[in-house]
Amino acid sequence: MISPKQIYVMSAVAGINVATIYYNQPILNTIAQDLHVSALAVGNLPTFSQIGYGLGLFFVSPLGDKMNRKKLLLISHLLLALSLVGLSIVENLYALYALSLLTGLFAVSAQIVIPMAAAMSGKDKGRVVGSIFSGLLTGILLARTLSGYVTEWFGNWHGIFALSSVLVFACMVGIAKTLPNIEPHFSQSYGSLLASCVYQLKRFALLRANALLITVLFGVFCSFWTTLTFKLSLAPFNFNSDVIGLFGILAVAGALLAPYIGKIADKINPTFTKILSIAMIVVSIILMKVFEDSLAAFIIATLLLDIGFQAVQINNLAQIYTLDEKAHSRINTAYMSSMFLGGALGTAIGVYCWEHGGWALVSLQLLSLSVIALAIILYSALSSKHSKTL
Repeated sequence: MISPKQIYVMSAVAGINVATIYYNQPILNTIAQDLHVSALAVGNLPTFSQIGYGLGLFFVSPLGDKMNRKKLLLISHLLLALSLVGLSIVENLYALYALSLLTGLFAVSAQIVIPMAAAMSGKDKGRVVGSIFSGLLTGILLARTLSGYVTEWFGNWHGIFALSSVLVFACMVGIAKTLPNIEPHFSQSYGSLLASCVYQLKRFALLRANALLITVLFGVFCSFWTTLTFKLSLAPFNFNSDVIGLFGILAVAGALLAPYIGKIADKINPTFTKILSIAMIVVSIILMKVFEDSLAAFIIATLLLDIGFQAVQINNLAQIYTLDEKAHSRINTAYMSSMFLGGALGTAIGVYCWEHGGWALVSLQLLSLSVIALAIILYSALSSKHSKTL
């Protein structure tokens, strides 16, 4: 059984790793001024980080089924820490591109540790996965705020990457001292391993349904957080970026509920929980559409949307990690690849809607995607019930 200490270490690993691909976003203007390049040129840095993370998700994280996961984590952490050290000292834009790509590639340790935790958790998968996912979400949500404040405190943009490298080295110590050696179950070639990731979607109907659901819902999540910045920067709010960043801290409050959501996921019918969670998301969007000039409405809606998304995500993960213990990493790769594809599409759609119809069109788009997500759950539940009666 997994111990509380191991859960804390794995939560920290997930959050610290995933945060590294978001540190550059709030300091792009500072980097552009320091290197005397255009905002458009440094605007490619987050793109390289995300590309690296996508590559790592598909090409690195499945290795958790083929090699010792503890060893894989230590190697990826060492390479991540060295990439961050490079970011803390270089002054060349193209070197920053390359190192941002490598940072994203090796930050994928977060997607190695979640399946590992599920394999160690026994029957409490919802609670354990919820705790690890809470750490991951906290890392995503706090990364931008921390980066801005550290850059301001150090007086230059290199400081956040230097600090991050120290945190990653600290994670290596925690991994080495607390996590067990887990022998792999997959003995075939690396090419067969990658092909098997895609095969898992064909193999499990539940994985297909959950992957499709999270593709749509993560699209809602990313579209909301991208367009929220635009909305809050205009009248009647007229907030600066530091105030808007506080909404990220507000969302952390929702992230801290993830372990409790996980406990519920272990006990209550998952379909009912998902329907209730999406209903929360729908209510949050309606609040923001009807009361679009109310700060209180946006605060309440942010909490509801964040908690609703997390509840669906934790239920999904708890379900898919029961499918085949020997294929946890490959199942996770298939699921998470779908999720990040949905996030990229949701962001693009959200920006398009904002540019062509403002908040009215954005909120309509969010509501439409949420209704589609609800339809996916109901169809999946009815299909499953029908197959059992045959």
